[in-house]
Amino acid sequence: MIYLLTEDEIRRGTVTDVYFIRTKRDPRRQVDQEEGHGRGLRQVLPEGLGVGGLLRLEEVIDLLSTHDVTVRSLPEGSIFYPGETVLEIEGEYTDFGIHETAILGFICQASGIATMAARCRVAAGDRPLLSFGARRMHPAIAPMIDRAAYIGGCDGVSSVASAERLGLTPSGTMPTP
Repeated sequence: MIYLLTEDEIRRGTVTDVYFIRTKRDPRRQVDQEEGHGRGLRQVLPEGLGVGGLLRLEEVIDLLSTHDVTVRSLPEGSIFYPGETVLEIEGEYTDFGIHETAILGFICQASGIATMAARCRVAAGDRPLLSFGARRMHPAIAPMIDRAAYIGGCDGVSSVASAERLGLTPSGTMPTP
C-alpha cells in the first residue's frame, strides 16, 4: 500500500489536524459564528528558515477557490525574512480552517527545499548544480521537490518525470562500471 492522500481527500480536508474539528464543534465558537465574530485574518509566518523563498501558492489558491475568502500573499518565488507575513487568508475560519494543515504543508515543504537549493547555489558558485532530490524522498512528490530545487537555483534535475513537467532535459551522471 502506498500511503498517499488523493487530491479529493485533501480537498475534503481529511489531512486536517484534530484541533480544527474540536474548534468547529466548540459551542462557544458556534455562538461567535452566529453573532458574526467568526471572521478573522490568519497569517502564515515563516519559522526557523531565516531568509527563504516562497513557493506553492498556486496550490493554496486552488484549494481555497471554492471558499468565500480573500487571499493575499507575497508573489510566488519571493524572498522572505524571519517574522515577515507571507500569506493572509481572510474569511470565516470555520469555513477554511480545515485546510490550514494542507496549506502549511504546501508552502513549507517546497519553500524549504527552494531555500536550501538557493543556499547550495551560492556555495556552488559557477559549478553546475543538479537536483537529485527524487532519490531521497517519496517518489510521488519528486516533481514538487525538483521544481522547488530548480526555482531555488539548481541548473537541472535528474528525474525524467520532473524534467518533463519543467520542460527540461533531465541531467545527471552515469554509474561507473
